[in-house]
Amino acid sequence: MESRPLYLGPRLKRLRRELGLTQAVMADDLAISPSYIALLERNQRPLTADLLLRLAKAYKLDMSDLAAEERDDYARRLSDVLRDPIFAEIDLPALEVADVATSYPGITEAMLRLHTAYMREQQALAGLRGGAGGPDSADPLAEARRFVTERRNYFPALDSKAEALAEEIERLGGLQEAGLAEYLRGQGLRVRLLPAEIMMDALRRYDRHAEQLLIDDTLSPQARRWQMALHIAYTALRSEIATLLRGASFSSETAAQLVRRALAAYGAAALIMPYDRFARAAETRAYDIEALSGQFGASFEQVAHRLTTLNRPGQERVPFFFIRVDAAGNVSKRLDGAGFPFAAHGGGCPLWTLHDCFRRPGEVLTQWLELPGGERFFSVARSVTSGGGGHGKPTILRAIALGCAAEHAPKLIYSRGEQPAATPIGVTCRLCNRATCTARAEPPLGREILPDDYRKTAEPFTFAES
Repeated sequence: MESRPLYLGPRLKRLRRELGLTQAVMADDLAISPSYIALLERNQRPLTADLLLRLAKAYKLDMSDLAAEERDDYARRLSDVLRDPIFAEIDLPALEVADVATSYPGITEAMLRLHTAYMREQQALAGLRGGAGGPDSADPLAEARRFVTERRNYFPALDSKAEALAEEIERLGGLQEAGLAEYLRGQGLRVRLLPAEIMMDALRRYDRHAEQLLIDDTLSPQARRWQMALHIAYTALRSEIATLLRGASFSSETAAQLVRRALAAYGAAALIMPYDRFARAAETRAYDIEALSGQFGASFEQVAHRLTTLNRPGQERVPFFFIRVDAAGNVSKRLDGAGFPFAAHGGGCPLWTLHDCFRRPGEVLTQWLELPGGERFFSVARSVTSGGGGHGKPTILRAIALGCAAEHAPKLIYSRGEQPAATPIGVTCRLCNRATCTARAEPPLGREILPDDYRKTAEPFTFAES
């Protein structure tokens, strides 16, 4: 059978970007010219067997994976997409479809991505109209959150392996930056700190060719340590993470990737804050987040997040919920282990001091909360920052809250002293029936708004009792 030329332009370009290489650097590694790399990436030259061998050797790649035939798969996927009823009246011969997939893989990939996005939106609209599962059923972020919540944000396999690794690293010099670097050196990996312009906007990059872990030198020591811990989680805990992923089914690759990232972050936190030691320290220090941050060399947010994971059977500690929002009220992280009824959509309650953190940055704000149904909680909130590290680099300000049910609050150092009255809050305005709330942004669902021709109250909306 006559062999066909192998054009892998988009795949080669993706590989180069994943490795964080310029065309000139890759050309030097492969002993060819940068202009030839450009021709290969544009599918204007085929990838020869000799170049395949050079790629596999230079970057320690699996030869079978590199040479895998993707044109037939592209043609099949494109054919499936073009069977959609919206293309019914267009004449699309199979030969032309195959030609597009072979000759223009970049255009094909763009078409596939557009159709995937279109189908996702169609499914979301169908859910809204029919009430079948709601719009979250096809939302990869909501799916990833459900995965974590259903397991109570506790993954024993990751904790056990991370604790064993932590003991090994302790013997090499401790769990600080130097000890992690020494462990990686023992794995044949050199850690290098490089300027941001060389890092090409990456905070961390694994150079498989040179066996180096490259880290942005403008990161704080705490952030550098976290990036090392993340790399260790992705490599040393790979099989445990893969097992957890195989045990679940996801509606999209995006959902699977979000869960994989969450599991790696869990593993990194379990490495620098080993379960048994951290749980005992948390209890001893009455859950003082700042004190624990200093003891374990982790950020305020990392410690607060780790406190939500202490659910080992027989060694459970205070069950917490956790939320992170930006100044616009967008929720970027949410973990529930205390039964707090987060709103699926829309903003939270403006009476919660979580939202005051942007006016009082760096200050720890505590608050007793009472929901319309009488449930009471205790909340600890503070602003956190990310980014920065140099002039002109933006710093992002967010707010986080860690909370627990009122019955557990006496165990927290933050609740000691005189207990003020609980603040009446709602989950979100549309689900809150408090008639006297002057901070309300929207009327509650299912309530008739009364006219204000003759009587206007301080509340934005006056509504019927039933």
